[in-house]
Amino acid sequence: MDLFKKCFSYDAVKNAKRDGYYPYFHVLNSKQDTIVEMEGKKMIMIGSNNYLGLASHPEVIKAAVDATNEYGTGVSGSRFLNGTLDLHIQFEKELSEFLHKEDATIFSTGFQSNLGIISAIAGRNDIIFSDKENHASIYDGTRLSYAEVVRFNHSDMEDLELKLSKADPNKGKLILTDGVFSMSGDICDLPEIVRLAKKYEARVMVDDAHGLGVMGKHGRGTAEHFGLEDEVDIIMGTFSKSLASLGGYVAASHDVVDYIRHNSRPYIFSAAIPASNAAAALQALRILKREPERVQALRDIANYMRAGLKKRGLELRPSETPIIPIYTYMPLRTMVACNQLFEHGVYVNPVVPPATTVGECLIRTSYTATHTKEQMDEAIDKIVEVLKGLEDLNE
Repeated sequence: MDLFKKCFSYDAVKNAKRDGYYPYFHVLNSKQDTIVEMEGKKMIMIGSNNYLGLASHPEVIKAAVDATNEYGTGVSGSRFLNGTLDLHIQFEKELSEFLHKEDATIFSTGFQSNLGIISAIAGRNDIIFSDKENHASIYDGTRLSYAEVVRFNHSDMEDLELKLSKADPNKGKLILTDGVFSMSGDICDLPEIVRLAKKYEARVMVDDAHGLGVMGKHGRGTAEHFGLEDEVDIIMGTFSKSLASLGGYVAASHDVVDYIRHNSRPYIFSAAIPASNAAAALQALRILKREPERVQALRDIANYMRAGLKKRGLELRPSETPIIPIYTYMPLRTMVACNQLFEHGVYVNPVVPPATTVGECLIRTSYTATHTKEQMDEAIDKIVEVLKGLEDLNE
């Protein structure tokens, strides 16, 4: 049989393009901001993870340009060999201090961070307990680890405890959870996870990709939000969201981070991030430390949008993060709605299987500290108009 048979028979994309509801790969013609230009049209951007509004900040741009002039466009090697810059070391120092951890190290992407951390820390004699709604990178990291993987129902602490109680006490145990779940905007039940970890002698790792800059008074993330920074063993995160760049990190005790540096294949065998990415993220971190009011501004604008949508009759599930999912339930309705919103000048993200379960499709909207109430009012009007027009659309 021809290996490419599945490629030739893959017609979902062709059908969506033919029928005019294909919603992906829209081309951006401007900087990432609250208003962007996409394919020649001005759009209200409520579909990015630029939570603190720093992706177009002049200081962040300048830091990237200056670093490129000083260090060049790439490092041409891994951190393990010739790719470690003094800039990387400085960034790791400031990042670990900000997160109240002994040490940190940087990966080339957020996805790679989870692959590299999990596969280094867990092995054949260990068990990973993973929330069923964890990010795809966690799923792939657990596969790469060769550890036994036990998935517990989303944020179901009774299910987690049941599965912990049945685990082999002679195996190492890691509880793995998103801090803020990227599609639903839910926050993990970290206090209960920490309690169970202590009871069953497990370690705790939090993927805080959507928590850094979002949760906690100072934006340090989910652990700060709950006052449990000393109780989380490993914090993972990304630079592509609040820190307006590209890359990822792990923060933990020095011994754990150093072990990862010397045993993580994705870390050892990948080129380090260029100086421009490190410098941009470092400057974004410094702005976050200098201007913690951005975190509150983000909460305020998300709460304004949430209240506005509810007032206009949209049913929203409880949430307190800048991720506001609008459930459309079925794939066709979701993609048509997103396309129509695009035509109305509002950019949002369609979430359909496999990113969500069948019957739980949604429009993912997310907000930025620099959004204005006027922009939100306009977006609300257009969302309500589009969804009302699709009430009779059947799959």
